[in-house]
Formats: sequence, C-alpha cells, structure tokens
Amino acid sequence: MERWPAVELVNTIRHDGSGGVADDLATACGADRWIRDRAELLDGRVPAGPVVADEALRRQLAELRDAVRALFAHTVGVLPSRPAETDPAAPGRAVALLNAYAARDPVVPLLSWPPGEVPTAGWSSAESDPAVRLLAALARASVDFLTGPGRERLRACAAPRCVRYFVRSHGRQEWCKPSCGNRARVARHSRRRRAGSGDGTGTPG
Repeated sequence: MERWPAVELVNTIRHDGSGGVADDLATACGADRWIRDRAELLDGRVPAGPVVADEALRRQLAELRDAVRALFAHTVGVLPSRPAETDPAAPGRAVALLNAYAARDPVVPLLSWPPGEVPTAGWSSAESDPAVRLLAALARASVDFLTGPGRERLRACAAPRCVRYFVRSHGRQEWCKPSCGNRARVARHSRRRRAGSGDGTGTPG
C-alpha cells in the first residue's frame, strides 16, 4: 500500500482508542519520534541531514499539519474535529501557509545517471538547516498530493470517533484500517438492536 507523507502528517491527530483524540505532535519528544519512525518514507524527499525536533520545530510541524488538515477537510467536505478547520476562511489561510512553508527551501531538480544504470531525479538544496528542509519537503509533498491523483481518492474515516484520513484503495473502502471497520460494524449492530428492542421487551414500542 502506498504511503503518502501528507496523509501521515495529518494523521498525527488520531483516535486514542478510548474515546478521545491523541496528538502525536503534542510534545517535542513525540514529534522527534514521528520524524524518526518515517525516516524511510521521507528519504529522497528531504536532502540528507539529521533532524532533531525541538519545541520550535514541533510548533511548526503542528502548524503545517493543521493547515494541510484544513485542506483535507475542505477536499472531502466534512467538518473535522478541530475548531480551526471549521472556519470558512481556513482553506485560504491554509493555502497561504502551505505555500510559505514550501518556499522556505528553494530546490532545483538534480539528474543522476551512473554509467549503465537508469537515470533518476533528485533534489539539490543550498539550505543548511535540516529542520527547514524537512518542513519545506513536507509542504511540497502536501502540494503534490493535493494536486495529484490521490486527492480524488481521499476520504475521512467513517468509523465512530475516528478523525483520520486515508486514500481509498478500492471503490467500497469506508475506513482507514480494519479496527475502525470492526468498531463501525459493532456500533451499527448496537444501533439496530436498540432500534429493534423498542420498549426493552424485544418488541418495537
């Protein structure tokens, strides 16, 4: 299954498994763990250089995440859980913020063509700060996603209390992962039982 940096970024806001919402970027340690866990995904999109998340980077990651999340909500036409995303002006501000982050690291395409091998494209950057490169690369990846074919398959998970987004892999997919599907089916079954029980005797009242 293809992984999308933009989708992984917005899904740092997620259902915590007990009825609440968790934020993986709530602390610098959480942001640092999220970056490390996605090193392979980000490889090739971010010029080489270690990134250690401090509080400043954490705040910027969360700001970028919230902007992309607002644009995802605008795309799928739902009202997400975070109040800032329900503001009608949010998409315009989010676009401006996303573009500002993408512009922080001007990059140029770089051709690599070793003898006897297939040519590949990469990126060359003069930016020395790996944190700036990371933020700009995530912003560019979000621009690529929102203007590419994945946007047409973007969905908000339909499971109760889930606030995650996913890219639909088949025509009938409703949930971001199997556990959400199981929770949705249990909730649906419970609603049907309540509707059928009526006055509690098993007979509709």
